[in-house]
Amino acid sequence: MKVAVGQWPVKREWQHNAAQISEFMRSAEQQGAELLVLPEAVLARDNDQSHWVIEAAQPLDGPFVTQLLAVSQSLSITTILTLHVPAAEGKARNVLIVLQGGEIVLTYDKIHLYDAFTVRESDNVVAGKHLPPLVKIGEFTLGVMTCYDLRFPEMARALARQGADLLILPAAWLKGANKELHWELLTRARALENTCYLIAAGECGPKNIGHSMVVDPLGLVIAQAGERTQLLYSEIEKDHIDNVRQQLPVLANCRLSALPS
Repeated sequence: MKVAVGQWPVKREWQHNAAQISEFMRSAEQQGAELLVLPEAVLARDNDQSHWVIEAAQPLDGPFVTQLLAVSQSLSITTILTLHVPAAEGKARNVLIVLQGGEIVLTYDKIHLYDAFTVRESDNVVAGKHLPPLVKIGEFTLGVMTCYDLRFPEMARALARQGADLLILPAAWLKGANKELHWELLTRARALENTCYLIAAGECGPKNIGHSMVVDPLGLVIAQAGERTQLLYSEIEKDHIDNVRQQLPVLANCRLSALPS
């Protein structure tokens, strides 16, 4: 299956971002991709006003998603992204959505909020409480995560044990000392330890690293973007997952659930 990963600096106006996503969707389909993965929180961003995500938040039936659904209805490609949706008490939910054929076929509220490295996502966002369901695209079974979820290996393992062979990660990975190293190390580890492909889309721009990538089930980076706007392509193969899991059956060999607590 051919997959696409898009990255760009998210702008303050949702109309600009909706237009960029629509362009990526059409371009990726024209190139034969069946799946497009986009970064985290792509509705609107103001790097000088962190509270803007709350003011700009829209419901899932708002104009931003409605416009993307209209584009999706005319295409066969599946598109994955996250946006901020209004919640109670003046906060928002960071919601991952999967778009197929003009419909939202899956939603997931980000569980692990980024309260680290002097940032407090929980000041603006309500944490999710449920592991996301899996979704099928062609012969692949997808498990989804969002950004900071990457640092919690038990989440990726839970999705893999439920049957995921492709992990999807929209992200807005902040720049900082060794942060590019963390990004690559963790994406490769989550793929290798679960013998899954992992597609990670990272926003680029003044505050985020970009470097979107596709990692194979042996932890090898098979495609990687730089720091600028880019639509990255890669081929992934179900047979490769099956072959790796025959040689490296870590999911089958894991005995922790059988041990006494």
